[in-house]
Amino acid sequence: MKKLAPLLLTVVCSLPALAQDVQGDPLAGSRKIAVCMGCHGIKGFHTAFPETHRVPKLSGQSAGYISAALHAYQSGERKHPSMRTTASSLKEQDIADLAAYYESTGTGATLPPTAKEGSPAAAALVAKAGCTSCHGANFSKPISPTYPKIAGQHPDYLYVALKSYKTTDKPLIGRSQPIMGGIAAQFSNAELKVLAEYVGSLPGELQTIQRARVK
Repeated sequence: MKKLAPLLLTVVCSLPALAQDVQGDPLAGSRKIAVCMGCHGIKGFHTAFPETHRVPKLSGQSAGYISAALHAYQSGERKHPSMRTTASSLKEQDIADLAAYYESTGTGATLPPTAKEGSPAAAALVAKAGCTSCHGANFSKPISPTYPKIAGQHPDYLYVALKSYKTTDKPLIGRSQPIMGGIAAQFSNAELKVLAEYVGSLPGELQTIQRARVK
């Protein structure tokens, strides 16, 4: 991770402005979430692309991360056909409102001061990856609002996401992000799965809020 520190500083300092002139409204966002709820509003919902995994929990993520992720799908930095289509249908105000809504709807959980100790294998991988350098204490206090909280996220989603940072030659899958790409490349898929299982087992603020009509 030390070798990545200058790169980290460069990327953090050069992150695009988060559309500061567009203010998100959580109430307005709650009226626009139909575009998201078909997948992200059903607890335990699985998708089969690029492999079977649960879709990520969104409620409780920072508005900055939700906005950054949607813009990455719009630009193609994140490759995913259905998310590209959905994100491309959104205007800047829509993105800001949806991001504000999801930020406002976390569990509100009070987290312990430090993350629970994992297996020796998980601890060694976390230390090598330097996960808390970006994702913060308990993996829930990112150093940039554009980075995700990952504690308690679905392990199978985390595993697929981590692998996607190693994918650079596919037209429909993969994520182009220099820091995560460099980190993920250090590990085998088996090691990424151990990391994902550990981080996903931690208590966090993320949740899925299910649509009333399917409860």
